[in-house]
Amino acid sequence: MDKCYTIDIAGLKRDLPLCPLNENLYIGAYIMFGDVEITKHSAKKLLELAPEFDVLITAECKGIPLLYEMARQSGNNYYIVARKGPKLYMKNVITTQVDSITTDHVQTLCIGESEAEAMRGKRVLIVDDVISTGESLAALELLINQVGGILWAKWRF
Repeated sequence: MDKCYTIDIAGLKRDLPLCPLNENLYIGAYIMFGDVEITKHSAKKLLELAPEFDVLITAECKGIPLLYEMARQSGNNYYIVARKGPKLYMKNVITTQVDSITTDHVQTLCIGESEAEAMRGKRVLIVDDVISTGESLAALELLINQVGGILWAKWRF
């Protein structure tokens, strides 16, 4: 039987497989993709804790379902995904680097001019599916600061 770590996420339990980072360190692999119940429940609980905000942002990939559900439940019809690379539709791309332990290489996070404008002078809430070292959060914070957004609730959860 594989080793696992049981986690309680605001009253819902999940068994996470333990994945080795090295011979002395394991992490519980939590993948929100496909778990609609935990996504909806987590979004509701996070919104109960969240301060007032104008804009939601996450780094591209696994945090997107949670971000979407928080936007939907809060009635916010817009959210920002910092992409892993520049896209053709992006104008005046702004980038930052992130080196997370959950990815095997340094990544680039990008936003375009329209996303930058949507954050400028606005209260921005960072949403992510996992916090290991805080590197992704720090990279998103840098992007928010670069465009003049207001990081409304730094590290308050």
